[in-house]
Amino acid sequence: MESKTDNKFIEKATNALSDRCRLGIVQEIAKRGSLLLAEAQEMTELSQPCVSHHVKVLTDSDLVIAEKEGRSVRLILNKSRMKELSQFLIELI
Repeated sequence: MESKTDNKFIEKATNALSDRCRLGIVQEIAKRGSLLLAEAQEMTELSQPCVSHHVKVLTDSDLVIAEKEGRSVRLILNKSRMKELSQFLIELI
């Protein structure tokens, strides 16, 4: 089976979603449309450095985009990359 999707991206994306905290952050972003970094910290009840680490994994995987808004950081889903991941998974079945 040949896929147009880059395997390196799939590896990073699935690894990023394999953690329950990161998965929860992604689900909350999807539900709300966006999420402030401070809201992610409040939601997960983790320390700021820990949440920053999780967000870095999500942004490095290209599933989440972090946009600076003054002193805050807004997290949004990278919908095109999520679609690529979804298409890859659909092709497996």
